[in-house]
Amino acid sequence: MVEARIICTDLAGLRSQALGLAEAAALAPDFKPLRFRPFWRRIPTNFWLNPRWAVDSSLFSSPVPQVVIGAGGAGARVAAALRGKNVKAVAIQHPRMALSRFDAVLAGRHDGIEGANVIVTRTALHRVTQARLAVGREIYAPRFADLPRPLVAVLLGGSNGRYKFEAEQAKTLAVQLASVMRQGAGMMITPSRRTASDVIITLRAALEPLGAWIWDFTGENPYFGMLACADAIIVTADSVSMVSEAVATSAPVFLARLPGKSQRIGAFMDALVLDGRVRHFAGELELWDTAPLDDTEWAGQELRRRLGL
Repeated sequence: MVEARIICTDLAGLRSQALGLAEAAALAPDFKPLRFRPFWRRIPTNFWLNPRWAVDSSLFSSPVPQVVIGAGGAGARVAAALRGKNVKAVAIQHPRMALSRFDAVLAGRHDGIEGANVIVTRTALHRVTQARLAVGREIYAPRFADLPRPLVAVLLGGSNGRYKFEAEQAKTLAVQLASVMRQGAGMMITPSRRTASDVIITLRAALEPLGAWIWDFTGENPYFGMLACADAIIVTADSVSMVSEAVATSAPVFLARLPGKSQRIGAFMDALVLDGRVRHFAGELELWDTAPLDDTEWAGQELRRRLGL
């Protein structure tokens, strides 16, 4: 199996995209998190005249494998610097530099780029596969068996530089989720590491008395099990990665919109609404027939073809 060095900031969304691509392309991943030298984290990557000055030198250690995958802007810069006669460089997301610096670029349609070496997907890359969902269902179906049906999974993100998700927004969401539960639905909720503590406290106070199950960060992460067992999924619309993972299941997906604006993320969400794969959430649960929307496996095979592996 061909080895692939994965380089990115150690964030769950980027890491999941890179690992998902490597798995779909049947590559053996060697994950190398970016460690920045002092002060360089604050400097935009377009000012990195030489990435070797900005990050830990171990990323450039020999031997460099046949494939290097850089996710995000910083990871892409390092991958481009490692490209050579026997080293293929791959970027995930818009690399914010010349596309010709890469052998392949994996970009979402919301990134708005195209080119001979660009592989465009409808969603972000991810690690949700039917096999993983089957394992998650086997493990977690008994644990969630006592919750009412339809069973709703709620995936919570958090505030970022573009969207706001704090106690005020949590109160509004809690009222909407409580309405769904009073209509007879069961509910399981998973916060992410980005979810503010006051958001979790607000939701616990409002929903646990109604019977909601909320993960407390202890034990194994139930994320794949929740995706597998859900009859419907509600996702806060701050995360392209979480929504991409949700629509890779067979469940109807609802977007819980948050105040704020991002042209790129907004375009991604709007396109899925136009596709009919997701709907906006406003406190009502309406199920409809749908199918998985997942380009990751195809993208992995297309990457192998283009790299000549």
